[in-house]
Amino acid sequence: MNRTLGVCYYPEHWPQDQWASDAARMVDTGLTWVRIGEFGWSRMEPTPGTFTWDWLDDAIDALGSAGLKIILGTPTATPPRWMLDKYPDMLAVDAQGHPRKFGSRRHYDFSHPGYRTECKRIVQAMGERYGSNPYIAAWQIDNEYDCHDTTLSYSDTARKGFQNWLAQKYQSPDALNRAWGNVFWSMEYDSFDLIDLPNLTVTEPNPAHVLAFRRYSSDQVVAFNKVQADALRHYTDAPLIHNYMGRITAFDHWQVGADLDIASWDSYPIGFLSDRLEGTPEEKQKFLRQGHPDMQAFHHDLYRAVGKGRLWVMEQQPGPVNWAPYNPAPLRGMARLWAWEAFAHGAETVCYFRWRQAPFAQEQMHAGLMRPDNQPAPALQEARQVADEIAALPDVNTGQAHAALIFDYESAWAWDTQPQGADFEMFRLAFATYRALRRAGLNIDILPPDAADLSNYKLVLAPGILKLSDPLRLALTNFKGTALLGPRTDTKTDELGIPVPMAPNLPDTDITIALTESLPPTETIPLQNGGQFRHWFEHLEGSAKTHLSTATGQPAIMGGSHIRYLAGWPDDPTFDQIIQDLCEERNLATQSLPDGLRIRETATHRFIFNYAPEPQDWHGTTIPPAGVHWEPLK
Repeated sequence: MNRTLGVCYYPEHWPQDQWASDAARMVDTGLTWVRIGEFGWSRMEPTPGTFTWDWLDDAIDALGSAGLKIILGTPTATPPRWMLDKYPDMLAVDAQGHPRKFGSRRHYDFSHPGYRTECKRIVQAMGERYGSNPYIAAWQIDNEYDCHDTTLSYSDTARKGFQNWLAQKYQSPDALNRAWGNVFWSMEYDSFDLIDLPNLTVTEPNPAHVLAFRRYSSDQVVAFNKVQADALRHYTDAPLIHNYMGRITAFDHWQVGADLDIASWDSYPIGFLSDRLEGTPEEKQKFLRQGHPDMQAFHHDLYRAVGKGRLWVMEQQPGPVNWAPYNPAPLRGMARLWAWEAFAHGAETVCYFRWRQAPFAQEQMHAGLMRPDNQPAPALQEARQVADEIAALPDVNTGQAHAALIFDYESAWAWDTQPQGADFEMFRLAFATYRALRRAGLNIDILPPDAADLSNYKLVLAPGILKLSDPLRLALTNFKGTALLGPRTDTKTDELGIPVPMAPNLPDTDITIALTESLPPTETIPLQNGGQFRHWFEHLEGSAKTHLSTATGQPAIMGGSHIRYLAGWPDDPTFDQIIQDLCEERNLATQSLPDGLRIRETATHRFIFNYAPEPQDWHGTTIPPAGVHWEPLK
């Protein structure tokens, strides 16, 4: 499959007589795709029922006739002002009870039936007009679900929808009371109509109540997306895409992806480093202009799986962004490195955001490939270089992974609801696990929580999974490699209760978690091999073999030859040693990579990426800062 580049473009922001020259320059840069339309509802339908398509017709013709393939976005992330007059109650409400007003974007409640109907209507109108247009080669639905924390809404609409959802799920208030344990603190209900949303309570609400609301809210995102996907299927055979984000766990991406053809995501490595990732000051300084060396790879592997093997990067950072606490410029070469890393992880297309930096409104400080005065920005030349290299390099289909990581969004909601430790978070634990695998130089697949076939892998890790699904439990029973589960895996019921027999109830493995403790940053649990646990430790009992102990002789890893349980959260050096030992057992080759150097093997090549700000040596080859090196596999 050929790899391609693209760019995001907003024709409504620029004079019409500039569109053709912009399109010609995009083609000259080596770009194949252009995304348009996702914020243009007010220009498509300036007043209710009055459509003005001429400008969009002309833009599509100008871009398409220049040789570009068009990704047309549905504009539902930015409903026009008149929509609020029609549906005053369509606004989401935050946890403090404040409506999230008009004047920005994403000002809608996923659960609002009236707005959902309006979205279907505009999508049908677009499908009727452009579904058979030969220039429209893909569709993007909405834009960045949950951006600005917009999945959870505490509106009256959400409350009524939640009550109906509960009635369908539990059938009777008595069944709900038993499932939630509402006898505790006299929280029993005799009608679903009495159940409020779990906010503004005196102290923490019932965790089962909170988890149910998180599940309901995720279902609203899934349903919202499905309405548009189903509407478009009537008019087009072009692939349907959504652009997910980085470190977002508020809704179940696996379920949204089931109704789409391709998963894409918006990659902003430098913004993420300062805005969304933990790290020491020294680490953040080292990667200030490059981004974390594992953050992009994690999401490439995650969204490749969400997309059932099809991955795009819909927005790739080309320069400073505008939304992080601080916004340094990328190290020269990073716009090239990020694109090649995406391709090595299976991306079909990488689209830079955006073509030209806007000289007005909220994102005017966000760089593009062109400056506002129409002069090239630094990343334009790097995009051109990548386009030339794509033409010269054979196909780089992603390679076989021998290690897998299970990732579950419901578990993220569960541990957000009941973290037990101030710094316990599902993403953070999963990312720490992924980083250890990546530091060992392994290709990694990320799998859903209902993964039913593990036969392609020698090593599977399942950190922090709320409860093992039946398909995954069966797959683990038949697994011939080594599965390392935990910490905090299979430790709760679906309703966030403690199961009896106590957890974890692993196949053919006698292990019980007798006591759980969370640790402040000042405390560690030393291990016999010199390593240590931080954040979290579980006291294990049982007849299973102890593979690793604490310095005081308590089990740290227990289990058999195939299924083992990790009782704590290892620090990085300890995690590295654990992965190294497991790989040696399974004759799985590993690397000991210098800090900042990362590799990914495709079907034909090994790619080496240098995230470090200084040159790195790779078997006699010097790779410069922000450098990319590839070599044929032997």
